[in-house]
Amino acid sequence: MEIHFKSSTRTKIIPRFLSSLGPGIVLAAAAVGGSHLVASTKAGAIYGWQLIGLIVLVNFFKYPFFKAGVQYTMGTKKSLVEGYSDLGKGYLFTFMVLSCVGAIVNTAALTMFSASLLSYFLPIDVPLTVGSVLIISVCLIILFSGSFSSLDKLSKLIMATLTIFTVIALILALSKAEPVMIDDYNSPSPWTLSALGFLVVTMGWMPAPIEMSSINSIWLKTQSESKIVTPKAALFDFNVGYIGTTLLAVVFLSLGATLLHGTGVELSKSGIRFSQQLVSLYSHTIGDWSKYLVAMIAFFSIFGSTITVIDGYARAISESQRLLKSEKSYSYKLYGFWMLSISATALYIIVFLAGALIPMLDFAMIMAFTAAPFFAFLNYVLIKKSNLPEPLKLGKGMNILAITGLVYLFGFLILFVWWKWLL
Repeated sequence: MEIHFKSSTRTKIIPRFLSSLGPGIVLAAAAVGGSHLVASTKAGAIYGWQLIGLIVLVNFFKYPFFKAGVQYTMGTKKSLVEGYSDLGKGYLFTFMVLSCVGAIVNTAALTMFSASLLSYFLPIDVPLTVGSVLIISVCLIILFSGSFSSLDKLSKLIMATLTIFTVIALILALSKAEPVMIDDYNSPSPWTLSALGFLVVTMGWMPAPIEMSSINSIWLKTQSESKIVTPKAALFDFNVGYIGTTLLAVVFLSLGATLLHGTGVELSKSGIRFSQQLVSLYSHTIGDWSKYLVAMIAFFSIFGSTITVIDGYARAISESQRLLKSEKSYSYKLYGFWMLSISATALYIIVFLAGALIPMLDFAMIMAFTAAPFFAFLNYVLIKKSNLPEPLKLGKGMNILAITGLVYLFGFLILFVWWKWLL
């Protein structure tokens, strides 16, 4: 009887963990868009395998600050956004402004990205603006129909499909003959000042802007309101999503290094054109049939980011507005208003200001990079100051990693400011 009881208990643990998966997977779906499909693949295409260590290291150093969202929310039953408000309204207002800019620009870019990839699966040619309206409409229908529950289920499907298809593509690429390389090709070094701009964008959005940790904590708080979530299950969910995004970043870099590095192909600076270029290059290397497989990978990657960005930023902005006005209850009407506002403004940019999208996206990336050390520091302060239960406290090893991560983030910020404006 005793043996049977222990075995039965163990068999119930795995389903309980799997049922708790949610916010961590949603965060992963938001992270694998531009930072993985574009930045990681380009890193492999341009520099081969040289940046694989840096990409792993970046994810490693940022880990404590993303994990802080889970620790703080599970330990205090509040989101990080509420924590910023407790530190001072100035911190909260700054977060809200950055979130508004990031939400609009990122939604516009990801929507155009998704619409351009959608053309691979439609029987007729659809203008980019029409495709963008279709993508936004589908996102809003899904989110309004079930809010977090729908997003949770869709994110699990997207991440499962994306992981399977990406691994299959890598296996096929590695099994094929090597691409034709230029004679006497010398791989450029990423460890030069001229490459710093590319490194900044790659590191700033790898695996995602750090303010996404606060959005993840809001998702976790929302999940906790509908079902019981233990700290152990929440940390398991976060680790699965975070480690998964790190491994996918390595896979995408491997694809770029395997198929594109040293071929002499001039890579487009536009993320949209680069994704279409990537699909064409895959089909030439692996086989014409593979373009649909690669297009599916790219589409799921970007669409997942699009829908989670709309939902996450709308939640963060509406929560910030509530706290700035000192209102007690969360307003789903305000959340819906911000989803519609973000989507409408993004569509306006696509229709009327499409030519300015790339400069705006570059601005958003630089802003995300420069803000990252400060949000990381805020998360660190909140975890250190809060009276958390023992399993959620910052351990000695994690504390050393967090301090090292802060030194890394602020160090690169100083280097970037010197290179961009003082050199």
